[in-house]
Amino acid sequence: MKTIRLTMAQALVKFLDNQYVHFDGEERKFVKGVFGIFGHGNVTGIGEALENHKGELTYIQGKNEQGMVHAATAFAKQKNRLEIYACTTSIGPGALNMVTAAATATVNRIPVLLLPGDIFASRQPDPVLQQIEDPRDYTVSSNDAFKPVSKYWDCISRPEQLMTAALNAMRVLTDPVETGAVTLSMPQDVQAEAYDYPVEFFKKRVHYIERKIPSDEAVERAVQLISRKKYPVIIAGGGVHYSFAEKELAQFAEEFQIPVGETQAGKSALSWKHPFNMGGMGANGSLASNVLAKKADLVIAIGTRLTDFSTSSKWAFENPEVEFLSINVSGFDAMKMESQMLVADAKIALEKLTEELKNKSYQSDYDLNRLKDLKDEWTKEVDHYYSQTLESGLSQTRVIGEINRFIGEKDIITCAAGSMPGDLLRLWRTTEPKTYNMEYGFSCMGYEVAGALGAKMAADDDQEVYAFVGDGSYLMLHSELVTSIQEKKKITVLLLDNNGFQCIHGLQVGQGSEGFGNEFRYRSEEDNRLSGPYLDIDFAANARSMGAKGYTARTIDELKKALEMAKQETVTTLIDIKVLPGTGSGTYESWWHLGVAEVSESPKVEQAHTVMEAHKSKARKY
Repeated sequence: MKTIRLTMAQALVKFLDNQYVHFDGEERKFVKGVFGIFGHGNVTGIGEALENHKGELTYIQGKNEQGMVHAATAFAKQKNRLEIYACTTSIGPGALNMVTAAATATVNRIPVLLLPGDIFASRQPDPVLQQIEDPRDYTVSSNDAFKPVSKYWDCISRPEQLMTAALNAMRVLTDPVETGAVTLSMPQDVQAEAYDYPVEFFKKRVHYIERKIPSDEAVERAVQLISRKKYPVIIAGGGVHYSFAEKELAQFAEEFQIPVGETQAGKSALSWKHPFNMGGMGANGSLASNVLAKKADLVIAIGTRLTDFSTSSKWAFENPEVEFLSINVSGFDAMKMESQMLVADAKIALEKLTEELKNKSYQSDYDLNRLKDLKDEWTKEVDHYYSQTLESGLSQTRVIGEINRFIGEKDIITCAAGSMPGDLLRLWRTTEPKTYNMEYGFSCMGYEVAGALGAKMAADDDQEVYAFVGDGSYLMLHSELVTSIQEKKKITVLLLDNNGFQCIHGLQVGQGSEGFGNEFRYRSEEDNRLSGPYLDIDFAANARSMGAKGYTARTIDELKKALEMAKQETVTTLIDIKVLPGTGSGTYESWWHLGVAEVSESPKVEQAHTVMEAHKSKARKY
């Protein structure tokens, strides 16, 4: 057997550079490059390997470990999970900074390869800098924290173990069902140890991603279920995008006259103009979708996990005859809400269902005029929000409307947390697929700016990328803004400054609180609480200090001018938009289950608990 002598890190880099995926007749290079921040736990191992590697992997210098994983996640999401970046860090705090982002990727079923450095396998210098010591179990390291948030975890304690670990990593990363964060923990001494690897290990490997074909029996069961229902609704999730089933979804809805509600991950699968697109579904949903959900006798869930937001905490569906049909590649997801399971690729399943239901001449019993009236009513409601004028300042919904009207139909937006995901699901109008990169599985504050960088790396040259971010999320994590400048990947950051964590402030006040600890205020000497004047932060100046362009908008005219200027800029630009707190959209025929205090010194809190319990009693239990 012919061998080549390489360090473990060199062998890993060489291996990653030869991984490809094959899907629907198209072959793609799977690993495009490596994000990294070097420290003593990886700089002389994988750092050396990347420095001297002669292949095609691109190294991207991250500025925050969590941020660079968010960027890699957004890239893979935008590429429909067919291309990825790996991420490498040092040991200890550098590695642990990736844990939150690892969970974000795993929850959203997005592939990302994490390569954290680890303590010495030899244990000779123990305890080393940044090492955690557990006197009960000396095999424990800080990288064990990745285990619950990874879909595959391994520690390569000998260089020859790489071969098994790397192949298993690819198995999981390229599996539509099992994908998520994959963590290969790499002791810093083992990274630098040499081994005679078989040359065959580095051959070009093509991983075939095959569409899951449903059984004839499962299709027939689904057809029988649909055929006896009069008022079905569709919940379109992210699986519609990942299976490239946007056209099939539209045809299915049109052929059988079935209205469609969107999840955050599924949004943009149908144009907002499509007559059967009723908007967001659930806790952050539209009036049209949620009214239809209440009457529905069948819910057809396509590529969605049926989370509490898309189901209004299992409360949205009031018809006692309602049943659920779930189309999903994952049996784990397909069984939720006691659904009849159609475990299959969304595109294939919709094609087969369309053929069989046409043979039966199936049609829903909806009054099409009623559906049109609901959609028209919601369109007018969105128009109202988009034109909202307040004497005291800018409303968040008016700002979103102005931006929506300004940007191109093929431009991409990113967002993740705060009040804007709700407003965007309800109000944002998409016409082209894959233009809405929302991370709402984990709703991780800090994804927004980094996610915009990842989306820009994946976007076509003529696509602008805009990050919607609140002041709270921006303050948590915006360091990859510098990476976007360094890599000449221009993004536009739309920072809506409403003086605090106003989403949670509103949630708190809505459950009887007077408001506590969520606004960005000075401490008051009178009550020793954060109840003084608002802080005044110049976010545009902050962006300019890092090399970006920065503008501030306090009026609609200033916002319009800033958007025009930002589009002309060739470098990353931030627009600091001062909006009034509490000026988002309202809720529509929806509910979200919270744990409200059963006893309190506040009568308003106790009343909110009573209301919560009344709603909870009407929700499904499983």
